[in-house]
Amino acid sequence: METYGFLLDLALILLSTKVLGLITKRFHMPQVVGALLAGVILGPACFGILNSTDLITDMAEIGVIVLMFCAGLETDVKELKKCGLASLIIAILGVIVPWVGGAIVTYIYISNGSITSNAQASVLLQSIFVGVILTATSVSITVETLREIGKLKTDAGNAILGAAIIDDVLGIVALTIVTSMADTSVSIGIVLLKILGFFVFAIVTGFIFFKLYKLWIAYSKKAMHRHAIAAFVFCLLVSFCAEVFFGVADITGAFIAGLFISVTPIKQFVTSKFDVLSYLLLSPIFFASIGLKVELPKMTNAIIAFSIILVVVAVLSKVIGCGIGAKCCKYTGMQSLRIGVGMISRGEVALIVANKGAAAGLLGDNFMGPIVLVVVATTIITPILLKPVFKGEPLKDSDA
Repeated sequence: METYGFLLDLALILLSTKVLGLITKRFHMPQVVGALLAGVILGPACFGILNSTDLITDMAEIGVIVLMFCAGLETDVKELKKCGLASLIIAILGVIVPWVGGAIVTYIYISNGSITSNAQASVLLQSIFVGVILTATSVSITVETLREIGKLKTDAGNAILGAAIIDDVLGIVALTIVTSMADTSVSIGIVLLKILGFFVFAIVTGFIFFKLYKLWIAYSKKAMHRHAIAAFVFCLLVSFCAEVFFGVADITGAFIAGLFISVTPIKQFVTSKFDVLSYLLLSPIFFASIGLKVELPKMTNAIIAFSIILVVVAVLSKVIGCGIGAKCCKYTGMQSLRIGVGMISRGEVALIVANKGAAAGLLGDNFMGPIVLVVVATTIITPILLKPVFKGEPLKDSDA
């Protein structure tokens, strides 16, 4: 009977994440918040009904890959090009300021002994990694919120979209570099060369895939389900090569694979299939698995204080960093505020980064709770703040 216990675990995860997701949706919050809470409630932090198992961990890893693959599929390359230099500047400052802010706060708390860490990496490297987590911006949550309030097609909305996409790419690259730094035998120069080599590999592979696809569709216009299978195989192979041959995070490979398929005619079909796969099984397991790792009873007064400060830093660093970047690009003061607020939400991207860091020994157990709280808080705060700052905003800004 114990062999089949995983069936009950999966049933409880799917049921609880959906129920709590619907509850949070009624309060005008993204359903990812409910999925996170489901893992926290069912896990060691509350009732202890579920624990993280090898099966859940492996399926969560596949869920991570599918999430980033879907993010690449949903990326509008043309819109990304339109944002140009402005989005790049906003994204760069939106990465640097949270990175520095998060690293400083974490370093202070670990170095003075307020919080102990069981991570294998040095204090400095752990602090830098927490800063990397804060660089993330959730494209899906931000876009969903802007669409709900009818402001996605404003100048500020387009800037947020472009900057958020670049922000995530920069964050993933930063994750790869910091993760490699945990291994002292690895040279940063070699790591950067591997990253460059990966992107060259990805471009060549994507070009070959696109050419082969055109030949395939010429001879096989029916049996569209095969296109979805081919796309998934391409995603998994690029993810595998990224991790094994180039030392780049597999989620980077998944995102790049999604970008290439997003410019093919099968984009909509593949997206529809993966939306079902992600919604039905993989996403709930991934988000719940993060919650299962949180052990709130271990959160001392110092950890609680650290969590509150980290939330404040997470919010202000994005508003200030992205706001300054927008102002430098001649956006008005109100538009700069809107862009900064729109970049606050960390969402699933921060969870993915945190999960990778924990596996690499860069994040101690005491820090997973505060990170989850940052994700939940920023996810809740973003839609609440976006509504008033966009109040009175026309569909298309005229003062950009």
